[in-house]
Amino acid sequence: MESFFDIVSTVAIFIGAIMILVFIHELGHFLAAKLFGMKVERFSVGFPPRIWGFQKGDTDYCIGATPLGGYVKIAGMVDESMDNDFLDREPEPWEYRSKPVYQRIIVIIAGVVFNMILAFLIYTGLTMNYGKTVLPIENISGIYITDDSILKEIGFQNDDRIVGVNGKDAAYFSDLVSASALTSENVSYTVVRKGEEVIISMASSFLDSIRTRGFLSRELVLPSITSGIVKGSPADEAGLKANDQIISINDEVVNYWVQLNSIIKSSTGTLDIKVKRDGGILSFNNIEPTNDRTIGVYAPTLAQAGGERISYGFFGSFKEGWVETKEQSVGIVQGFARLFSGDISVKENLGGPIAIANMTKQATETSGWIGFWSITALLSITLAIMNILPIPALDGGHLVFLIYEGVTRKEPSEKVKIVAQNIGFFIILALMVFVVFNDVIKLF
Repeated sequence: MESFFDIVSTVAIFIGAIMILVFIHELGHFLAAKLFGMKVERFSVGFPPRIWGFQKGDTDYCIGATPLGGYVKIAGMVDESMDNDFLDREPEPWEYRSKPVYQRIIVIIAGVVFNMILAFLIYTGLTMNYGKTVLPIENISGIYITDDSILKEIGFQNDDRIVGVNGKDAAYFSDLVSASALTSENVSYTVVRKGEEVIISMASSFLDSIRTRGFLSRELVLPSITSGIVKGSPADEAGLKANDQIISINDEVVNYWVQLNSIIKSSTGTLDIKVKRDGGILSFNNIEPTNDRTIGVYAPTLAQAGGERISYGFFGSFKEGWVETKEQSVGIVQGFARLFSGDISVKENLGGPIAIANMTKQATETSGWIGFWSITALLSITLAIMNILPIPALDGGHLVFLIYEGVTRKEPSEKVKIVAQNIGFFIILALMVFVVFNDVIKLF
């Protein structure tokens, strides 16, 4: 029953996010078409069959049974419906085909623009309501590298202080793992090691590995400070308290939280622990861990690690919303470029509906509504960028024809457009089959 509930909740969250994105995208097309006096015959969220709707004026507003897209059917336009009966008659003033090229271009790109605006408003709203909690680089003493870590293979060492990425100084830890930084063509990190700067360069395919093995997580730089003690645990019975900084276990020096857990897990027998408390050093001996080799201490908060909360205010939030939208957009575009160039594996990095649904649910479970809206904003940007690709049947395909018409003053024949639409649908269908099959393989 629990697994069934998990499946239902995953699907519900995914459909909720997709419906929001599709509605906003199609609303852009709809409003632009209405602005220029075009007749809109249908506004559909979801693909056919039609399961509910109502007629108002010239437009059928409806919901389709397949919640993976939607469309706005504009009179006089060859679109997803492949309706071409209008080609046998002269263009009417309210039809798409009778309007100037610039108006048709605006109608075509309006969906993409609205998706970008949605992402911007979400990021602005999140920043305005919650601010941002950041970890300044100067507050990070170093990093802990486990023996099986991909970081060790790349060339990182324990206690390295990472101070820059791709030749630029980093202000916050988040700068080191930003979307635009990780998807750059040549990724490199600047570290301070024993007082000297060292440049660590990544292989072009490193993104393939970090999806499954992890990479530069914030946990690796957290200090060995306790934020709390589990009541009745070995640590509680021994006398450890919140804000204790554990500095050694069985005479082995400890600096990082991940290191602390690693030592305890690999240890045998009892533990002798030294902590720094109120400027003094205290010893706690013969602590017996539980059967799963834990002692009952909570990881440090970001504030204990030197984190800071930044409040941007009303106008500052709009600026930060723009910065975040730009950052994610650059990362997605660079990511697609890396896929198309063959630098990274399409199989390993391209996800379909199942992967997106799982990602959306995980973000919601981890961070609640903040996670949900953050993923929705990211998906909105992704949808915008994918739609503007020059593939027939997508907005970008229509845009290519319009640009051709605007430059040559000659409109491509409707037969060419229909053939292109069919090819585009075949490409999209093949891609969907691939990503769904790929998702299923990864899932099992």
